[in-house]
Amino acid sequence: MTHPGGLSLQAFGFSDKGRIREHNEDVVLVMRALGLFAVADGAGGHEAGDVAADAAARSLAKHVEKHAASAPASARALSHLSIDPEARLLSAAFHRAHQDVVNIARAAQSSKGMGTTLVAAYFSEDGERAHIAHVGDSRCYRLRGGHLELLTVDHSIGMDVLEKRPDLDDVVLGSLPRHVVTRAIGMGEDFRVSVQTRPVVAGDRYLLCSDGLSAPLPAWELAEVLRTEHNPESAVSSLIARANAAGGPDNIAAIVVDCARGAERAVPLDRPGLHVGKSAVRGSDPELLILGIEELDLSGRTDGADDDLIRALGLAVKKHKK
Repeated sequence: MTHPGGLSLQAFGFSDKGRIREHNEDVVLVMRALGLFAVADGAGGHEAGDVAADAAARSLAKHVEKHAASAPASARALSHLSIDPEARLLSAAFHRAHQDVVNIARAAQSSKGMGTTLVAAYFSEDGERAHIAHVGDSRCYRLRGGHLELLTVDHSIGMDVLEKRPDLDDVVLGSLPRHVVTRAIGMGEDFRVSVQTRPVVAGDRYLLCSDGLSAPLPAWELAEVLRTEHNPESAVSSLIARANAAGGPDNIAAIVVDCARGAERAVPLDRPGLHVGKSAVRGSDPELLILGIEELDLSGRTDGADDDLIRALGLAVKKHKK
C-alpha cells in the first residue's frame, strides 16, 4: 500500500495454535490496501472464542471499509473537540464489532459468554498518522530508531485496581486472580474502547499481538527480533517460533507492519481542546469537569470467590482462558 503522502506499508500476519491449546481462537486481519490491521484473541462460550474473534475481525473490516471514503483524512477536519474523523471511525467500528458479537451470543446458546480482545492499527489516508484502538490485553508495540515502545495499556484487573483503588492492602491484592481482562468485545453493557493517534515516521515498525506472544516472551526478546529480522514475514515467523520454544502455552497471533518512506520526523499532534478550527477556546467553558467517579465500599467484604471481590470493585470482568 502506498499513500498519496508517500507512506508505503508492508505487512504480514499469522496465528498459531501453540503447543498446549487444542483449538486456535486467535484471528489476524491484514488489509494492506485499506491500511487496517488487527489481532483478536477469543475466549469463552463452549469453545466459541474463535467465533467471537472471527466475527469481531470481520465486523471491524466491514465497517471501516464501508465508511472509510466518508471520513475526511486531513488533520484540518478535526472536530471542535479535536477528534480525528478516522480515529472516530475506528472507534465506531469497534462498537459495531462489539454489538455484532453480543447479537451472535444472544442467538445461540453455545455462544453464550463468548468474547474477544481486539487491537487494531488503522493508517490515515494521508499517511501521516496511525490510529491505534484496543480492548483487552492484546497489544500494539512500535519500534522506532531501534527503541521498542508499548503503545497500549492492558485492560486488566491490575491496571483497573491501580487506576481506581491504589489504596487496597496487600491481602486484598493477593486474593485477586491474575489472568483477568476487564474489557472485551462482546462482554458488558458499558462498552469502552481506548483509541489513540500517533504520528508516523519512515522506518517505523509496528507489532500487533495477542498475549500468547507477549506473555511468554520478554520485551527485550521482542525488540531483538524486530530489530534483526529484515521483513515482516520473517519477523512474524521468528516471533511465533520463539513463543512456541518458550512453551507455547496459549494461541499465538502476530502482525508486523513496516512503514517505508513517509515523513522523516514526527510532527506533534494537536492536543485535544486546543485545536478547534476557526472557533476559539471559550472562556466560559469549565476548567475542570469530573465525570463517572464513584466511591467503592469494601467494608462489607467477606472471604469468598474472586468474582465477588471483583464485582465489589466495580469492574466489568471477562476471565481470560487459562
